[in-house]
Amino acid sequence: MTLTKINTTTSQVEMLAKLYLESKPAEFADETIAQLCNWLMSEFQQLPLNLQFSDYMRYANAQEMFVDIEQSHLWVSADSYDSSVYPNPIYGFIFQGMHDYDHYLTDSDFSLKGEITAYSFAAKRVPSLEIQKILYSEIVLRSAAYLYLGHAAIPKIVFP
Repeated sequence: MTLTKINTTTSQVEMLAKLYLESKPAEFADETIAQLCNWLMSEFQQLPLNLQFSDYMRYANAQEMFVDIEQSHLWVSADSYDSSVYPNPIYGFIFQGMHDYDHYLTDSDFSLKGEITAYSFAAKRVPSLEIQKILYSEIVLRSAAYLYLGHAAIPKIVFP
């Protein structure tokens, strides 16, 4: 029984990773990006954390990150988000901080299941379906590509 469950998860990761890796970058309206940025700024204002930028710091696992969050601190690595989507890189920074805090609030790890849980939690708060699709690409599909490849994929937003 466990073997089947592992194979199913592996095939899900592979399927979602290939959707991400093989899809062309999505096009979306400037209004969608403006709406996304406004929503992210609102989320940022509610974060009870001191976010700190780092070029090199990356958490090995969710538990390590949770320890920092419980001390009201969170390192945000520059390679964790796609800053090309946003008009200013601060929004990618905010996105990553919000997303990591969602992992904490949902007690979810960095597995595919954990990423889907964090995505679902965030998707309930966004103001539009277009932003849900952007978050799905950033959170679920890009994470699946990372799990599949063993390293970060070239960042992009896709709507497969």
